[in-house]
Amino acid sequence: MNTFENLKEAAWKWNIELSKSGLVVYTFGNLSIFNRKNKVFAIKPSGVPYESLKPEDIVIVDLNNMVIEGSLRPSSDTKTHSVLYRYFPEICSVVHTHSTYAVAWAQAMMPIPIYGTTHADHLAEDIPCTDGMDDAMIQGDYEEQTGMQIIKAFKNRSYKETEMILVASHGPFTWSNTPEKALYNSVILEKLAKIAAFTQLINPTTPRLSQTLIAKHYQRKHGKSAYYGQKKDAQTKK
Repeated sequence: MNTFENLKEAAWKWNIELSKSGLVVYTFGNLSIFNRKNKVFAIKPSGVPYESLKPEDIVIVDLNNMVIEGSLRPSSDTKTHSVLYRYFPEICSVVHTHSTYAVAWAQAMMPIPIYGTTHADHLAEDIPCTDGMDDAMIQGDYEEQTGMQIIKAFKNRSYKETEMILVASHGPFTWSNTPEKALYNSVILEKLAKIAAFTQLINPTTPRLSQTLIAKHYQRKHGKSAYYGQKKDAQTKK
């Protein structure tokens, strides 16, 4: 068996799930999965339509952006993914899309305000947006700088509590410790972006959600004493 066969199969599977999510069209977007033991990640090849993508097309890349296995060119966003894996030590998957509402906020270069409890169920702050890039960054190592703009935005926030961001003028990136959760985060990000856009359209003066409600909804789902959902070790009461 090829050393990276399972990793490539998993990356193929979750890229297909990404295409089914409705967040990507044609060849837009990409999903990668990181193998921490071998310090390599599997990523979608550049410009290959999802409907023709095969497991053997997936490219294996190391953290220096060198292709370890694969005959196709990796995603043009590969360097951004590798930056996130280097700086966020507990993540194992990254997703990038060009989903409509998230991109609209990114193009407006605005964070997505936390207006309601749906947002607070998932994170306790506005969805951040990076600073814009200057000409030197754009003309230099653009994809690497894209990653560094994300890292800069997390200087004073937790990448484990806020697993999503908008890159100014570009689009959304999400991540987590599994590809399933990273993709889930992309779906949720698009949903929150859409809800916030309609909220502003209906009432441009809508206030930000109160800190009390933010704390209540976030903590009941993610806090130490969370009571949302079912415990895995819960016993059926007789």
